[in-house]
Amino acid sequence: MKFMFFFYPAIPATMQEREELRPIAARTDFFQKMLDEIVELSQMAEDLGFEAVCYPEHHLHTEGGEMGSLPLLTQHVINHTKRIKAGPIGYVLAGWDPLRLALEIAWLDQICKGRTIAGFARGYQTRWLNQMAQKLHVAASDMHTKDGAPDTDAINREAFQEIFEILKLAWGDESFRYKGKHYQYPFPYETGTPWPAKDWTRRYGAPGEIDDNGYIQAINVVPKPYQRPHPQLFQAFSQSEATIRWAAREGLVPTMLTADPPVLRKFAEAHVDEARKVGRDLKLGENIGVFRGVYVADNKQQARDLAMRGLMGTGWPGWAHAFGFTDAFRLPEDDIKYPGQLLPLSEVRMERFEQAHFTLVGSPDDVRREMDLLVETCNPEYFIWQGDQGYLPLDECKRVLERFGKEVMPHYL
Repeated sequence: MKFMFFFYPAIPATMQEREELRPIAARTDFFQKMLDEIVELSQMAEDLGFEAVCYPEHHLHTEGGEMGSLPLLTQHVINHTKRIKAGPIGYVLAGWDPLRLALEIAWLDQICKGRTIAGFARGYQTRWLNQMAQKLHVAASDMHTKDGAPDTDAINREAFQEIFEILKLAWGDESFRYKGKHYQYPFPYETGTPWPAKDWTRRYGAPGEIDDNGYIQAINVVPKPYQRPHPQLFQAFSQSEATIRWAAREGLVPTMLTADPPVLRKFAEAHVDEARKVGRDLKLGENIGVFRGVYVADNKQQARDLAMRGLMGTGWPGWAHAFGFTDAFRLPEDDIKYPGQLLPLSEVRMERFEQAHFTLVGSPDDVRREMDLLVETCNPEYFIWQGDQGYLPLDECKRVLERFGKEVMPHYL
C-alpha cells in the first residue's frame, strides 16, 4: 500500500484569532506559519515513508481554511524535500485554460524531474469557481439540481470532459487539432492562426503546425512532462460507480470517499471490470485510492477527543457540515430522525464517522483493525490521509503522524 498525506492548507490560528484578525488569510505572518507547517509535516511524512503529499484546489477562503493549491505550492514542497512526490488532488478543470494547465504541469514535472502527481476535480465551491469559470458559463457542480433550474452538474461535467480531452492531446507527441463546445485549436479553427514567422516554423517547428499560407493549423505543446506520457493522474473524490468506471477507462486513480465496506467492494470490482473492457488487467484494489481520516492516541476516547477538535468535528464549527459532508456519514436511524434535513451540528459525533469506517480512531491496535478491514474489503493501492494541519496544533498533528507512521504503516508497506 502507498500512503499519501492530504493537506487542507490552513492558516494555523484559533477561532478567536480568526474572528479578531479577519480576514486572517490576508495576514502575511500567519500565511508564512502555514507554509512552514506544510513543509515540516511534508518532511516528516517523507522520513516516515509516505509516497506523496497532496492538497485540493480551493481559493478565496478569507477565513483561512482550505487555502488552495497552485503549482507553486507543489514546487515549494518539492524544493524543501528530497524524495516525496507532491501535487494537487485536484486541479478544478473548469477554472483553468487547458493549454495553460498542460504547460504548468509539464514545466513543473520537468523542473522536479518527475516528482509530481496531478489530480483532477469538477469543483463544488461556488465562491471561487463561479468567478474563475465565468467565461465558459460554467458553475460549481450541484448534485441537487431542482426541477426547472439549470443542470449545473451536467454543464460542469461537460466542461470537465472537454478540458481533460485537451490535456491528453497536449501531452501527446503529435500536433493536434480540436473543436469542442468551449475550446478550439487552432483559433479560429476554420482558418487557423496567422503567424508571421512562417518560414522559420515550417523549417524548425513541429511537423504539421503551419500551412503553406503561414497559418497555424495544429498545436504542439512543449515541453512534454518529464514522466511520459504524464504524471500519475488521480480523480477527486469519487462517490459514484459511473465515476469509478470512467477513471478505470481513462487510467486515473479514483480516490474514494465511499467508506461502507460492501459499497466500497462493489466499486472496486466495478473498477476491475471496466478496466478489463479497455485492455487493462488489474487486480482488485490496484490503481484505486481511499480517502480517510486518522486519529491515533493511547486509547479510543483520547483519539475521539482529538478528532472532535479537528476539521471534521466541532473544532472547525460548521465548515464540513455546511457542505453536507457530515450527512454523508449518518447512521441509518438518522435518516428516520431527520428525513430530508441537514444533520444538526449538535448531532455530529466522531462515533458516526467511526461506524461508517471513514475515520480510523483509537490506539494503534484499533487503527490497525480498521486497516485490516480495508485490506480485506478491497486492498487499495493508495491510502490518502485527510490531515488536520492548521485545524489542530502542529505538535498534535506531528504526534499522530509519527505514531501512525511508526506503529501502523509498517504493517501495510
